[in-house]
Amino acid sequence: MDLSTPPPDLYGRPRADRFFERLTAFGDWYSPALGRPGLRRSPRRPQTRPTAPLSLVVIAHRPVAEDVVELRLADPAGTPLPPWQPGARLLLTLPSGRRRHYSLCGDPADRFSYRVAVRRVADGGGGSVEVHDELHVGVRLSVRRPRNGFAFCGDSKVLFLAGGIGITPLLPMARAAQHAGLDWQLVHTGRSASSLPFTAELRALDPNRVELRTDDVHGTPDAAELLARAPRGAAVYVCGPAPMLAAVQRAFDASPAASLHFERFGAAPIVDGRPFTLRLGADGPELPVPADRSALDVALEARPDLAYSCHQGFCGTCRLKVLSGTPEHRDRRLTDEEKAAGEILPCVSRAAEGGTLVLEV
Repeated sequence: MDLSTPPPDLYGRPRADRFFERLTAFGDWYSPALGRPGLRRSPRRPQTRPTAPLSLVVIAHRPVAEDVVELRLADPAGTPLPPWQPGARLLLTLPSGRRRHYSLCGDPADRFSYRVAVRRVADGGGGSVEVHDELHVGVRLSVRRPRNGFAFCGDSKVLFLAGGIGITPLLPMARAAQHAGLDWQLVHTGRSASSLPFTAELRALDPNRVELRTDDVHGTPDAAELLARAPRGAAVYVCGPAPMLAAVQRAFDASPAASLHFERFGAAPIVDGRPFTLRLGADGPELPVPADRSALDVALEARPDLAYSCHQGFCGTCRLKVLSGTPEHRDRRLTDEEKAAGEILPCVSRAAEGGTLVLEV
């Protein structure tokens, strides 16, 4: 093929077609021009403004199981709330300033109230105790609009596995599966029957598809045994404490299920962690961070007032500024620009082995 000789024009004449010559020249000028600042069609979009949080009021506060309370939140003016899908969660700013994520466990069809359930953890970070003791009817809260990192895909065959308070995101999923006529099963595990919330609601969906399995009657559940309930090719959705998730992940490959979706409500185990030193402030004391602990956990021992929420590197609540040292970023939230500007999420990110990380607090 002769690439140096132009093809004939539209009429078969052995010369370049002037129309296409001009069209090509225009394209060579126009495409780069689109990226220039000031043009109406410039792809450089202005930075989006953050969505304002909702101001909601507690309209109900009631116990639904041992050490578990249910909250209902609504707009004080009675206006409809933003819609949500099963698996979504809210970020609540508590009166103390603590920020905590809680899964929505109500009905997405209810546009006038949000429902969450919280288990009291006496030796936790104080958020659950505050919810139980301080969030009475009439208290107002700043609430970020629902976000979903654990979406239900509407798979034709589904196995739901809930551990304790992990039922909260799975209850709306089970309701959606029932309404859609899907082939679903749900197993809810816990210490005892009194510790399991929403059992009546689950059984009302379909008692033949819901199994309650408690440690005091059935013993500690075996992950492989639970997964054996999945139909071949089914999707598995699991939410619960870290040991339960780890056991399900280990046993999943040998199960008949085809896909695994999970959400944890605690910190994930640290993988390939190496010890380093943390300093809070340029003049702060040096704090050793072991290989199996996060920088946030160590920092909270010295500064319990530090903000945090998810412990998993996606909410951004614990964000701090690096004064010196080289961070090892392990989060799923910060952009490259934010990392280059020295920001870090200490709940998951670390420093190189033997290094020192100085954070501004």
